[in-house]
Amino acid sequence: MRKNQKNHQDQPYIIKKSRKKIETLFSQLCNQFIIRRNYARSFLGLKTRIRSKITTLTIIQTINKSANRNIDNLKINMTKCTTGI
Repeated sequence: MRKNQKNHQDQPYIIKKSRKKIETLFSQLCNQFIIRRNYARSFLGLKTRIRSKITTLTIIQTINKSANRNIDNLKINMTKCTTGI
């Protein structure tokens, strides 16, 4: 809540939790998968690149879930998957 907000209503816990998860996911896509920097020349190329990055993210999360690791730690677990540790 900011000081200049007059009618601030606190959100329920479930909404706060899901919003944090979504914002963390978007942050990871922007920072680790560099989704904002895209040099596609057509809409099909843009769509393909974004789809491949989201697919990679989903695969890493699936691997982490099956190995009983936290699915949000993508950067750490990407290196573990590639080095075979």
